Amino acid sequence: MFDLKIINGTIVDGTGAASFVGDVAITDGIVVEVGQAIVGDATEVIDATGLVVAPGFVDIHTHYDGQATWDPILDPSASHGVTTVVVGNCGVGFAPVRPGKEGWLVELMEGVEDIPGTALHEGIQWSWETFPQYLDALASREYSMDIAAFVPHAPLRVYVMGDRGALDVEPTSDELSQMADHVRASIEAGAIGVSTSRSLNHRTLDGELVPGTFANSTELVALAQAMVDAGGGLFDAVPTGETGDDRDTVLGEIALLSEVSKRTGAPVSFLMIQSMGAPDLWAEQLEAVREANIDGAQLVPQVAGRPGGMLIGVATYHGLMRRPTFRRLESELSYDDLLVALQTPEVKAQILSEENLPEDPNRQYESIADNMAFMFERLFVLGDPPDYEPTRDRSIAGMAEAAGKDPWEVLYDAITGGALLLGAFTNYANTSQDHLAVMLEHPDTVVGLSDGGAHVRFICDASMPTYLLTHWTRDRTRGHRIPIEAIVRKQSALTAEVVGLNDRGVLLAGKRADINVIDLEKLTLHPPHPCDDLPAGGRRILQEATGYVATIVNGVVTRRSDADTGARPGRLVRASH
Repeated sequence: MFDLKIINGTIVDGTGAASFVGDVAITDGIVVEVGQAIVGDATEVIDATGLVVAPGFVDIHTHYDGQATWDPILDPSASHGVTTVVVGNCGVGFAPVRPGKEGWLVELMEGVEDIPGTALHEGIQWSWETFPQYLDALASREYSMDIAAFVPHAPLRVYVMGDRGALDVEPTSDELSQMADHVRASIEAGAIGVSTSRSLNHRTLDGELVPGTFANSTELVALAQAMVDAGGGLFDAVPTGETGDDRDTVLGEIALLSEVSKRTGAPVSFLMIQSMGAPDLWAEQLEAVREANIDGAQLVPQVAGRPGGMLIGVATYHGLMRRPTFRRLESELSYDDLLVALQTPEVKAQILSEENLPEDPNRQYESIADNMAFMFERLFVLGDPPDYEPTRDRSIAGMAEAAGKDPWEVLYDAITGGALLLGAFTNYANTSQDHLAVMLEHPDTVVGLSDGGAHVRFICDASMPTYLLTHWTRDRTRGHRIPIEAIVRKQSALTAEVVGLNDRGVLLAGKRADINVIDLEKLTLHPPHPCDDLPAGGRRILQEATGYVATIVNGVVTRRSDADTGARPGRLVRASH
């Protein structure tokens, strides 16, 4: 007698093997049999005739560090087939923390990841100091999915070094030893690795670079070695120049991370994108990774499934938001009333005639206004259904040329009509996703960069698992498609493997019963939209999908017909190194 049987589905098992029609039998949260016409009754049977049955997706790049302390669902990831998330990315998080420094960590996260500080201040219930204590706090809660965590470098550095940790100074030998001790204790407590940020785009709320940005190889090797000594894990990095076009800097970062990997034996993952200024540099990066791995490194680039940048609209960020009239109306009116006011001719004329207010360092993401004229070629009307591979005629520049209008007026009309624009600032230099196909199919890469829970007011890339299925396996018309077996493997088995969660990610006997039952023919990614549902009324962008017949975590159905069931079988996953 099984707990659950899924019968007659098209099984895409996550290994990359060809799909086949068959059954999956589950008992006590474990897959006990996969095959054709499995004999035996079950407490519940899901008829998956005509449906895809695939492993749950493992998202290794999210920022639910704070949200996980108040929200058991963890949307938007929960709505897109994700059954395990990893937090603590980009070297930022909320532990360890000295008593009294909680507010500084909130400001750090708000600055780097654009999560409203008001929501974090109201939502987080602080009950820890050390990172193992933070893990204990997560372990006391129940979720719709599993959650695992990196030890973030920035809080660790400041915890040990005090205010000096936020400066571009080297730790003393004693401080480095203390950081290593904390890493060992955290890995032994179940952390899945260590994360760091070297990005010059990651800044605190007051504009300062994230602690550890300029950490030298000695410091990075010490942290990675401590991780290895405690049992292992993944060393995760956002490299310097990750969105830049300086070839020497970008390739130099790969050499540095290769050194960390070879000296410690640790696998090292890092974010990799196509930049606008050097649209072919990604190919050199992949070649550098291949050569480094042949030479003994273990480098794993994380790549995205679609263009990245920003969603631009009245509810998010845009190039008119520092105009005085817009700023005044935004502060006085609700979102709906603001849209009405913006559509009046006199308001439109006034805003378009104004100059920007001075920059406010506490509102750093508004600086998009300063570069908007340069970006008109990269701003596209997203539409319904959303189109993430648009042609130039859908850009603000293309629309302005066709209509004989000023691009600012075209931008104004688009966003005040309620539209969201795709600001394709990375991974779309050639107005095509052909290079992404190569990245996704490359044997050394995994899917990352969803940033679930972060940049909540201008992206919803947590919907990427659905996009990978709809666009890459079914809908793409401007280039070749990727077999569903490869896409599923890329965001289940391979992502689970790189963070050491080898008990999941595939539909094989003995593995965890984390499963998606998907109506691929009807699977739809809907347009993103604003929602003011964070603590303290904070705004975020959500993006729903329909077509997930069931999502199953640990053998329990957590979503049925795209709706949360209320079941909370998800737990903190402590890595068993």
